[in-house]
Amino acid sequence: MNAPSKDALRRGWCPSTLRPMETGDGWLVRLHPPGARLSPAQLQRIAALAREHGNGLIEISARGNMQLRGVTPESHPRLVATLLAERLVDEHDGAGPQKLTLASPLALPPPACGGEGRGGEPESQSYTLHRLAERHSPPPRPSPPQAGGGRSASVADAVFSGNDGASDLIDAAILASAIEACGRNISGLPAKFSVVVDGGGAASLDAFAGDLRVVGTAPGMVTIGLADRIWLGPVAAEKAGAVVATVLARFAAWRAQAPDAIRRLHDLPSDALTVLCELPVAPPPAARPAPRRAGLFSFGPGHVAAMAGLPFGRSDAATLDRLGAAALAHGCTDIRLSPWRGIAFRGMAEGDAEALLAFTASLGLIARDDDPRLSVQACAGAPACLRAETSAMADAARLADAIAPLLASGLTLHVSGCVKSCARPGASDLTLVGRRGRYGVVVDGTTRNAAIAELDLSGVMARLQPGQEIHARLLAAGRLAGSRV
Repeated sequence: MNAPSKDALRRGWCPSTLRPMETGDGWLVRLHPPGARLSPAQLQRIAALAREHGNGLIEISARGNMQLRGVTPESHPRLVATLLAERLVDEHDGAGPQKLTLASPLALPPPACGGEGRGGEPESQSYTLHRLAERHSPPPRPSPPQAGGGRSASVADAVFSGNDGASDLIDAAILASAIEACGRNISGLPAKFSVVVDGGGAASLDAFAGDLRVVGTAPGMVTIGLADRIWLGPVAAEKAGAVVATVLARFAAWRAQAPDAIRRLHDLPSDALTVLCELPVAPPPAARPAPRRAGLFSFGPGHVAAMAGLPFGRSDAATLDRLGAAALAHGCTDIRLSPWRGIAFRGMAEGDAEALLAFTASLGLIARDDDPRLSVQACAGAPACLRAETSAMADAARLADAIAPLLASGLTLHVSGCVKSCARPGASDLTLVGRRGRYGVVVDGTTRNAAIAELDLSGVMARLQPGQEIHARLLAAGRLAGSRV
């Protein structure tokens, strides 16, 4: 296999298995396991490949993708050959998204489905959506529009008596799979185009950006959101895949005719968005509380999930190898990658799930939803990233310890090694932007907003104390507990 071109390695490229990205510690290779799911043995196999072909560091991104770091030009061809031969990744060599959809790692068929079909899918929706993916052809092309807390605490109380996943109103996992299959047949979609498929239950995906959103709003029904501006529907879940495929194909056609003016859905005026599919305008779905991101999740007797976070989305091959072995020992056969930068181990008895979650905590992973590290987003930083101007991940770890009470109160923190904002494109209560070894301090904004100060790390920590400047600014902006509206 030929080495990737410099164009494929350019900074800002959306990396994949076939087209890695050059970083400060070698090549970053992003893996897209089929359905974002693995078996325990497959998790162990990927850990072994990370050691053999990279530096052993493994990350999970905010889109639920796995990344291997430190791969070399010499080792990359062998790594790719193994991943493809063993079906550990679902890759294509086209220019569109390698992974189009995002669904909850806890997604399950709703109770009303009345039984499961092939592969644990509800029979009626599974049958309809699989055939949709096999038979869909793009619709006629319309004319283009005018562009316009503490870590040491026991995990025993992490059990949640409610139903965090099975309360979904649709089977988000099978709908996401059907949309992925349809998307492969539609050329011209931007590489970072994304469809969020939200079952409408307790595991809300409201915090994740998407060009298009499909949200369960009633049993067996969804509402479709375009560019977070227009909501259309409702439509039956078994027809939603066809509607989404129509939207994707029409958008790709418009984009092909005006590529400089139409890059993403948000570039279209609102009246054009409503033309993308023949559905009435609908009210947006009701807001839901933020979901738990770690702990135990009960779906009924014999079906409990344990979800653990990787600190700042990073772990190593030895840890994941031990996790795979422990998951197998506790009867887990279904592992899902989490967009909260973690791993969900599904389908265990309650005692096994409790034991496995406790084991993840012993390895230094995040087993409780009140762990302050879950409120911090950080990129790899220097020296792992060529663009980074600070050691973002190491500094984030220091900050998580230093301001744990603020984080436990609900403060969100983003530590970025540069202005690119790889770890979190959206706004945070406090954003630190790496600049020549120091940090630009942004309150209630993104890396691209104006900074109120530029400080070294010790200066940031000092001014986050009560009565100091940054603390006062956060309080005035309503970003601290007791000041939020």
